Amino acid sequence: MDRAGHAQALLQAIDALPNIATDGLPGVYLEVQSRQNERLKKDSLNSSGVELLRCDSTKEAGVVRESATLFATAKGVESLRKKVQQFETEDTPDRAKDGEVIPGRPKNADLVQSLAAITEAGLRALWRGPQDKFPAGDGALHWEIWLHPDAVGAFVQMAAEFGVQLGSERLDFPEDIVLIAQATRDHLALAVRRLGGVRAIAAPAATADFFDSLDVLEQAAWVGDLGQRTTYPTTLDTGYVTLLDTGVSRAHPLIAPVLASADRHAADPAWSLDDVKGHGTQLAGLALFGDLTTSLQSTQPVTVGHRLESVKLMPDAGVNPHHLLGVMTRNAINAVELTTRRRTFTMAATTDEDTPHDGAPTSWSTEVDQLAAGVSGNLSENRLILVSAGNTDNFTFGGAHYLDTCDHEDNELESPAQAWNALCVGAYTEKAQLPAGEGLNIVAPMGDLSPSSRTASWSSTWPLKPDVVLEGGNWAVGSSPPPMRHGWLSLLTTHHTYPQRSFCFSHDTSAATAIAAKQVTELWSDYPQLWPETVRGLYVASARWTGQMRSHLPANPQKGDFARLFRRYGYGVPDLERARRSASNALTLIVQDVITPYGLSEKTGGDVHNEMRLFTLPWPVEELRKFGNALVTLRVALSSFVAPNPSEASRGSRYRYASHNLRFKLNRAGENAQQLMARISKTAEPTGPQNEEDDLWEFGSDRRDVGSLHVDQLTCRASDLARRNLLAVHPVAGWWKSKALLQGALPEVRFALIVEIDAQEIEAELYAEVQIAIATLNAAQIITI
Repeated sequence: MDRAGHAQALLQAIDALPNIATDGLPGVYLEVQSRQNERLKKDSLNSSGVELLRCDSTKEAGVVRESATLFATAKGVESLRKKVQQFETEDTPDRAKDGEVIPGRPKNADLVQSLAAITEAGLRALWRGPQDKFPAGDGALHWEIWLHPDAVGAFVQMAAEFGVQLGSERLDFPEDIVLIAQATRDHLALAVRRLGGVRAIAAPAATADFFDSLDVLEQAAWVGDLGQRTTYPTTLDTGYVTLLDTGVSRAHPLIAPVLASADRHAADPAWSLDDVKGHGTQLAGLALFGDLTTSLQSTQPVTVGHRLESVKLMPDAGVNPHHLLGVMTRNAINAVELTTRRRTFTMAATTDEDTPHDGAPTSWSTEVDQLAAGVSGNLSENRLILVSAGNTDNFTFGGAHYLDTCDHEDNELESPAQAWNALCVGAYTEKAQLPAGEGLNIVAPMGDLSPSSRTASWSSTWPLKPDVVLEGGNWAVGSSPPPMRHGWLSLLTTHHTYPQRSFCFSHDTSAATAIAAKQVTELWSDYPQLWPETVRGLYVASARWTGQMRSHLPANPQKGDFARLFRRYGYGVPDLERARRSASNALTLIVQDVITPYGLSEKTGGDVHNEMRLFTLPWPVEELRKFGNALVTLRVALSSFVAPNPSEASRGSRYRYASHNLRFKLNRAGENAQQLMARISKTAEPTGPQNEEDDLWEFGSDRRDVGSLHVDQLTCRASDLARRNLLAVHPVAGWWKSKALLQGALPEVRFALIVEIDAQEIEAELYAEVQIAIATLNAAQIITI
């Protein structure tokens, strides 16, 4: 071997690599090739800032070559360069053996002599499968991305900037986190190069169809494996998902540990408790594990932190009479509330008999509002109730774009999903992969509305619905409609006939509602001191629209442009980690308080607005001023439960349906408390939406000042936010503001206020300052209006 020539060739190859520092890269992916019939020195390649990601061997015409994919930091590249330079100019010391002197060898000879080439690696070098299976074509494809656990956060945060759309589901392995993404090869290659942390890419793993197609014994084996890896709560003192549905089967081994025989009930005592139809057992599996497709493929331990209760709401044969839907719901809740527990009531049952209602209250939705507000039912306490949005009939889809059908007024949310106090769940989908060769196409693109999800037909007066959307599966369509469900586009859950079958498909807004119940109960279990209205506000405030959803907005959206997104997606897809972070982060202020909104004037004896709450927000003023023009986002959520009045005269007015209406106001830059209160007094008797275009709120009062949950956000300079530190919660009109009612007593209202700063890169600096300010924060001022 020409020692110097070989070393110089490798050094030139290293010099040709990207400059990590000047190009702003976290490192560089390398592909190294061995010399003919030589093996790479793997131990030496996996040290000093260089990580060995994969190694392959090929044999052609009797010649064996090895290739390896590496990730090298700047330190690793310099270490590799130094080893080659030492090989060229330095020898190891001579050594004696059996009385002979053995001359030294070139330093690092085993490593450097095995190397034939060093180049920057392309995407194909990270491919886990056979090379002939590497995706072809220039369109958007689905990928598994295997990430180092420490790199997941940064990759998730930045991937969209490179055209990589990530799904929310993930697989956790001991040394890798696997995410599903949709991207072109070029976009993914750029993201991998610029962000680092990717250890491998692969074709997406098994779908729900794979597990559903297994025979009885194979399905049981997968159930056994998951059961062994699952830890269930050991006490009854925990959160409960209370399913108001068709009953739940206790026979399934994934359900039995958390569903006691005594925790199965029926709205009608004459009904059996078994799940004959299977729908309730499907929701039970999702409420415990989410989509089982993910849990079954993971090798990591699984923790189920809550238990189940089941109340049969629907008879095994026939349906409940329409006029009894509210009564049966109340009976179901009364049946289960013989014991006091922290419950997430979950109801994936709706009716089309009240359609169209255009968002106005119906008898069923009003009873749901009463139950949530604690003015109906045997127990006088607020309840957290989740309701599905209702499902679309696939036979209504023709040749037009599917969203045109979903948006049509005939496809409006079914009752009781329009209930003010209920958390209404619609569906979106990240399932966008179909098997090749079937001649089928997906209906919804990844990250968009599930075709099965109904939408709101109204944009003002009545509450924004749905509140959030979660995974509800997708549909496939062939050469002509109608679109149909498909196993690859479905969720996997528990079957009610175990042991005959372990798994089945689940879909639509029912599946989405069960997954929402799982997340909400986990959040509430983490912070059991929160009220139901607080949990609702915190969960919904964590939601964001996906990039695909936002693609329906114009380049520079105005407030009115958001109406379509709200009618389809509500506030978007909840982020449980963001909600948890908000609940524990000093950059989020959570207030639970009571207000007496209305009273009687001592002078006139007439009804008046009685109180408001004025909060001095604990902004670190000097720190915010220091950051000057850096942008920060303030997101505010105000949540309370109203007592409804569904009289005919109230059907056209949000101010006569709700017992009370609360609003929040933030002071403008330079506006003091007296000026803020004067501005509020002008809006205390609203006749319509208030125009506050100069306040920089992104959604605006048309979207915000409806229903009993109000969320909005503004983005401004840090220095301006420093001067906006007063937040008022105040009443406007409601049916409780009645002289006759107030002469008896002045009713109180609970409310939750959630204020979050997204300070992006300056968050860390602000955290400590806000934490100190919160520790010394005075209680809110109670101001008589």
